[in-house]
Amino acid sequence: MGKHFFSETDIKSAWEQVLTAFWQRYPNPYSTHVLTEDVLFREVTPDNRLLSRRLLTKTNRLPRWAERVFPGNLSRSVYIIEDSVVDLGNRSLTSLAWNVNHAKFMLVVERCVFMGEQDRPVWTRITREAWVSSGVFGLSRPIQVMRRSKKPKRAHIHVIQCKIKPI
Repeated sequence: MGKHFFSETDIKSAWEQVLTAFWQRYPNPYSTHVLTEDVLFREVTPDNRLLSRRLLTKTNRLPRWAERVFPGNLSRSVYIIEDSVVDLGNRSLTSLAWNVNHAKFMLVVERCVFMGEQDRPVWTRITREAWVSSGVFGLSRPIQVMRRSKKPKRAHIHVIQCKIKPI
């Protein structure tokens, strides 16, 4: 599926605080590119897991070289579906997000796992994976290189850290 990225980060915040901050990510002054956030589905399963599906609308600035290739009327908004599962018993939150439109140009799939650490209760491990691919002939490689050359996006971690109150 194209290029794969992987990172793990430990943040010094209890899992419960990280979980709360995850749901309060948007809106915030550091993520002005996120325009809307709507809950499409939410359910608590018989085994006490919370399943959620949200629709996010974000702005999408094309790189300068892509502005010359793609038509000017191409939508600058990206619609993203985010599925998440909160498992209180295992102290984990798993989210899977992918863009719905512009997927032929560039499809980005991101999976994040937030795990509370049993032996270090005030720490949470965040494992993040992303897959980037393009279905545009001749542009797949430049798009993957463009994504790789950008500083790894960990904005969600920084936003979460900003929202977490000290223990």
